[in-house]
Amino acid sequence: MSFYIRLFKKADYEAVNQVWQLTDMGGSHRGDNLQVIIRTISSGGALFCLLNNEDEIIGTAWITNDSRRLYLHHFAILPEYQGQKLSHLLMVEVMKFARRKGIQIKLEVHKDNAAAIALYDKYGFKNLGDYHVLIVRNVK
Repeated sequence: MSFYIRLFKKADYEAVNQVWQLTDMGGSHRGDNLQVIIRTISSGGALFCLLNNEDEIIGTAWITNDSRRLYLHHFAILPEYQGQKLSHLLMVEVMKFARRKGIQIKLEVHKDNAAAIALYDKYGFKNLGDYHVLIVRNVK
């Protein structure tokens, strides 16, 4: 089976949202809707889609850009495709993008996700220490 990566298209939204829901990465229920994706891409970010040879989206890497640093979000691969080193295909694209932009890149990963932490370590990500991640989802 072969795999390839391309940039997100508007028509991909439902498939991308499905990947995020199946991997517990987020989705429309957490505010990750099409309008937000388009806005982040137009602000200097990118959403990479990993596809199989049947042109099905099986993974994602979403990068946002606040002009100070890049943020890697929703780095996800469908469970049935995990463990095949496909994450490296996505990480190569992520790091190429970061090098082209020439600014630092940051991500959040669950402390118990040893496989993801090992992957990110291989690509030079370093732990920032004992930071707490806080969020207000519904600002009203």
